Amino acid sequence: MRRLIWAALLLAAIVVPFGAYVRLSHAGLGCPDWPGCYGRISPAHAADSISQAQAMSPQGPVSLGKAWKEMLHRYLAGSLAALIALIAWRAWRERRQRLPASLLLAVVAFQAMLGMWTVTLLLRPAIVTSHLLGGMAVLQILAWMALSPSFAPLRVPLALRRLAGWLVSALLLQLLLGGWVSSNYAALACQGFPACNDQLWPALRFDQAFHIVRELGQAPDGSLLEFSSLVTIHWLHRLGALLVSLLVLAMLGMGWRQPALRRHLVCLGAAWGLQVGLGIANVMWQLPLPLAVAHNAGAALLLMAALLLRSRLHAPAAQRRGIQLPFPLPGRLSRPGEGR
Repeated sequence: MRRLIWAALLLAAIVVPFGAYVRLSHAGLGCPDWPGCYGRISPAHAADSISQAQAMSPQGPVSLGKAWKEMLHRYLAGSLAALIALIAWRAWRERRQRLPASLLLAVVAFQAMLGMWTVTLLLRPAIVTSHLLGGMAVLQILAWMALSPSFAPLRVPLALRRLAGWLVSALLLQLLLGGWVSSNYAALACQGFPACNDQLWPALRFDQAFHIVRELGQAPDGSLLEFSSLVTIHWLHRLGALLVSLLVLAMLGMGWRQPALRRHLVCLGAAWGLQVGLGIANVMWQLPLPLAVAHNAGAALLLMAALLLRSRLHAPAAQRRGIQLPFPLPGRLSRPGEGR
């Protein structure tokens, strides 16, 4: 089963960034129905319908190239779903990793529904963001199933374990904000860095920026979403990046005292540095498509590093009960790198 999990992880690592590529290249409605394309199995079979739609709206979302992008993503996602179903079946049959395999299967089933709603509900920001989070969840569960058995548990001070938990929580919030930025096309609402449109603190408007039930580009009353709302969405994502950066730096500083964690911390720091650099480059270079897709993949990599790190950390039993000991515990807990 381990080979199946690794195969699914590698396929998910392709599917998730490719989904971002489809969205960022404005191909999300290349086939406006689901699961086929104009009721056919492929864009080649639906070429006449695609040509008619493109002739009626030359600047619209439908073209043969966009249809192929959308359908290729569906083919890959369908293959991933079948592989995950096989993993779940093997897990229950062999009585191994039943809980994560069952959770993975449930997330994939809901993810398929979100994929359908993304198309049929015409790219509503809440659905698109949820679809992004679902894809990330599939990738993270697969990474945990594949990689966590190779990491030995490590007993560390409770404060370090809590800090790792805060980092994971902040990254999840930042991922949600990043999805909201992308689904509302607010990535270029703030020009320049670190200032936003030549302002160190731009005027923010929260009354329209985070309404869940609304159409793409529209306020809840049907009017066009004001530019200040897009600035608000973008600016909060920058503030989230600042919070994540502070937590990562604190994690690196506190965790470096644990020699057994240093390799993992190097990976965490490298993923963080790459992601920050990609975020700044996207703003300064006006969101080039390869960098935008790489920023999506970087978010998955950074969250993966943080989650795997958090899964390794365990507090000594005395600390979990609220007892603070002034000396290292004997035996297994006092091995190098595992005490205070």
